[in-house]
Amino acid sequence: MRYFLKLAYRGTAFHGWQIQPNAISVQELINQKLSLILGHPINIVGAGRTDTGVHAREMYAHFDWDQPIADEGKLLNGLNKMLSPDVVIEAILPVKDDAHARFDATERAYEYHIQRKRSPFSGDLASPIFIPLDFEAMQSAAKRLIFKGDFSSFSKSKTQTKTNICELREAYWEQRGELWIFHVRADRFLRNMVRAIVGSLLEVGKGRMTEAEFVDMIAAKDRRLAGESAPAQGLYLTRVLYPNDIFLNG
Repeated sequence: MRYFLKLAYRGTAFHGWQIQPNAISVQELINQKLSLILGHPINIVGAGRTDTGVHAREMYAHFDWDQPIADEGKLLNGLNKMLSPDVVIEAILPVKDDAHARFDATERAYEYHIQRKRSPFSGDLASPIFIPLDFEAMQSAAKRLIFKGDFSSFSKSKTQTKTNICELREAYWEQRGELWIFHVRADRFLRNMVRAIVGSLLEVGKGRMTEAEFVDMIAAKDRRLAGESAPAQGLYLTRVLYPNDIFLNG
């Protein structure tokens, strides 16, 4: 049988989601603990990959087990007791045998948090940026992102993706006091895409790039023309959506 894990994690202590040599990742930690509990090697497959220091409020991963899990609640509690406090499994969900955590996702959403005032509480959960920024200019430029097209200007080079076409369905800034939050939602995202978008919007906010230049930069499909990637610490994966019919319990 195939199961989805619904989870959340604070990415500060991890070298991203995906297993890599000589560095602890979220995927590796869950593999280790789930394999120990079930008494058999388990390799979970995530909805995507997050970089070192990036957080997830909602992430999914799937794994296979040769029989129905008798008590999903017991497994859930046991797994959470063994995991780091920085990782929480919120649910174990039976799904169709061919359901895939990555390929069946129909939409993903991210937030990027900027701390505008020095605070002892934000730590590694927001990117501290205290210089003057034009919020309205950044908001106006963000609206130019909402379309379906080629977003190569915001992608790492030499990736394995077959296409850089994405449909961005939402992109806007929100102010919560001294915290500025960028919200973005799309059918798919490219490697490093959100951080590159934020870095470019910050160039607009600093007055180093006009809105017209921002639009031209997107059309050029050239990563060299975009802004530097914003730091990882402010980025959160916040939502992953799937068709309801892949879940066995509706």
